[in-house]
Amino acid sequence: MAAKIKKGDKVVVLAGKNRGAEGEVLRVLPQDDRVVVSGVNIVAKHQKQTASERGGIVRREAPIHVSNVALCVDGRPTRVGFKVEDGKKVRIAKRSGQVIDV
Repeated sequence: MAAKIKKGDKVVVLAGKNRGAEGEVLRVLPQDDRVVVSGVNIVAKHQKQTASERGGIVRREAPIHVSNVALCVDGRPTRVGFKVEDGKKVRIAKRSGQVIDV
């Protein structure tokens, strides 16, 4: 199945404590149906000191379910569809109909 959300996409959070927040997708975890979005779902992790890193409390983004985010096109959330143009499969925004992959 083709990916509707890809690394580098700008998304808006639809549900959860960070509802309404916008950010860029840093990582996609397709096997878990989750994405990591910058500045969203920040958790505190207690990190043990190693030879290369200091220990302490480290704040970082945790993955959220892909169903809780929507692609942001022209500042508004939209669903994603697919269309074949010139022999290539491209993503389109359902709200506006414009091609996302350029």
